[in-house]
Amino acid sequence: MTVLRLIHTAAALVAAGAVAETLWTGLADRGDALAFGLFITVGELTRWSDDRARQAAPLGAAGSLSYALLGAVAGRPSQHDAAQVVTVVLVAALLGAVPHIWSGRAPTADHLARRILTVGFAALCFQPLYNEGVFTAWGGPAYALLLLTLLALTSLCGTVLAAALAHCRTGWPFGPLLREEVRGLLGIGSAVVATGAVMALAVAVAGLWALPVFCLPLLLVQLSVRRYAAVRATYRQTIASLARATEIAGCTPAGHARRVAALSVAVGRDLRLTGPELTVLEYAALMHDIGQLSLVDPVPAGATAALPAAEQRRIALLGGAVVRQTGVDPAVAVVVERQADPYPEQPLAARIVRAVNAYEEKSREAGPRGARRALEELRLGSAGDYAPEVLESLARVLAQPQTARERVPVRRPGWSDPAPGWVTHG
Repeated sequence: MTVLRLIHTAAALVAAGAVAETLWTGLADRGDALAFGLFITVGELTRWSDDRARQAAPLGAAGSLSYALLGAVAGRPSQHDAAQVVTVVLVAALLGAVPHIWSGRAPTADHLARRILTVGFAALCFQPLYNEGVFTAWGGPAYALLLLTLLALTSLCGTVLAAALAHCRTGWPFGPLLREEVRGLLGIGSAVVATGAVMALAVAVAGLWALPVFCLPLLLVQLSVRRYAAVRATYRQTIASLARATEIAGCTPAGHARRVAALSVAVGRDLRLTGPELTVLEYAALMHDIGQLSLVDPVPAGATAALPAAEQRRIALLGGAVVRQTGVDPAVAVVVERQADPYPEQPLAARIVRAVNAYEEKSREAGPRGARRALEELRLGSAGDYAPEVLESLARVLAQPQTARERVPVRRPGWSDPAPGWVTHG
């Protein structure tokens, strides 16, 4: 939490200093500030969050970055400085956040801290030099390349901040979170960067009317991403419904698949699996027992870990065949099919599902001290049944607070996730 407090404190100091300087010197180019402020406010009003409470406001981000790199309006040199940029963005972001705060739909402190620090970085790199006339002789491709370079650096800073904030909030490893953010930068993040640069260049030539015109492509991208996110959510709900079929049929205890999925994803994160790999792991964990629907005689309490190895493999193969018929990603079927193989021959996701499933069954049967006893039993059998590195990861995950490890994160919509058959920035 030290890093979290440091980020929030830095953002608060930057915001306080910017507001104080703007109040002292006055607001320059008030019409321009009002236009960009309204644009950013609308972008923040359309902000949404996913199941991991991470924020996405592409329009607000593009508007903020374009104002930070605004050098002229319709051929007239702008007079605002970096402090005014931060002030306008802060006020607009707060106004746009009011409905979100009022409804309690999403946390705002992390989003505002990241927005203030990234916009402040961009404005501080550009505005002082522009106001000193350093970029006066720059024109055409050189000036456009300058804006794109500054926006790329700003976006990289934003990805590091986003990963650090997510790490502080969730306790998940920083490396995989940073990789997710970088992959997202290649998706809608690149659209935000391009739109911010285009709007800054267009306003310099055509004036403020360029704002609504050049934001339309990004608006369409945002609508498409949100629709795709809804499709992904429906897709996962369908998989969860299929997984509950074993519970409805009385093959497994209530909530077994959900608990195995939650713990498997937590172990996968601890072992630094990527976003797409975690998606496959989650789906396979939800559907790992679906092969029991093909059995004539149900397994008592659905406890497959106690069955002979040959019977476990038969159930796993039946489950893989069912998964393949559902149209789910074939990688999920592979994990389900191979969960009963000897662990040296298994992919990592299958090792995780096998160990976590056995732990959940044993801890359920062992009573009040079931968790510790179940883990000890698995460690004793690790020589031939369970991967030692997975058991060590499981022990680390179980040592974490229960609220952190029981959360099953749904992947953020992004361009790198496996499609039925992703990571937003802002």
